[in-house]
Amino acid sequence: MSNAFMALIWWVIPLAGLLGALGYVVWVTQFKSKFESETTRSVSQFQRFQESFRDAEITIASEDEPTPGEAKASDAP
Repeated sequence: MSNAFMALIWWVIPLAGLLGALGYVVWVTQFKSKFESETTRSVSQFQRFQESFRDAEITIASEDEPTPGEAKASDAP
């Protein structure tokens, strides 16, 4: 490899690292909170969706169980 190419590598690699670091800082300070809040909102909506099925399942299960003292149709003479 030529000396010019080796010198170019010594400039390109640190420059790429610096640009990557600056890009990361801009991402964290400007954009990350926006995406986190949208993700949190989406996750909480999904959890409410799941809980609605659990609530419906509990309601259906409690309707199937007879209350004490209540006669079933199969218990009739």
